[in-house]
Parts: sequence; C-alpha cells; structure tokens
Amino acid sequence: MLYTLSHSPWQVDIHALLRLVRPGDDILLMQDGVVAAVKDNGHLATLLASPARVVALQNDVEARGLTAQISSSIDTISYTEFVKLTVKHASQMAW
Repeated sequence: MLYTLSHSPWQVDIHALLRLVRPGDDILLMQDGVVAAVKDNGHLATLLASPARVVALQNDVEARGLTAQISSSIDTISYTEFVKLTVKHASQMAW
C-alpha cells in the first residue's frame, strides 16, 4: 500500500496512519506533509520507527525551502519515482 501524507503532521493522526502500515508499504510525504521530514521533530522519529519506507517528494521540499532541514534518514524522490510508486502499489490511501 502507498500512503500519501499531504497535510502537516500536526493536522492528522499519524498514529492512526501507522496502525495501518505493514512491511513493504511506502509512505510518501508530499505538499505540507514534507514538514514531517524536518530533522529533530517527534513525528519524524515516529514515522521512521514504522515498518514502511518513508520518502519525501523533492519538488515539495524545495517549494517550502526545507532542503537543508530535511533529515538524512529520508530519501527525496522525483515525480518520476512517485509514478513508479503508484505502479508498484495497486492500493493507495491519502492522508
């Protein structure tokens, strides 16, 4: 399953999302969701403890001026890689 987090982590129930995540799933941080990838915030640690791979959309990171503040534990991906994730996962859930 591909989970897309497009809202600030302070506006959604991250713990509810993570109860659904299983090994092999991917979580894509996009739009305002990329702030969850900023270094040294509690939401980042929670996301990284999940069994899913967590990535952030590079264009949204850059649009918010956060490139230098994103944790090195989070890979950033292009729109092309985003499309590949949608092909990989037949099911998707937006948060």
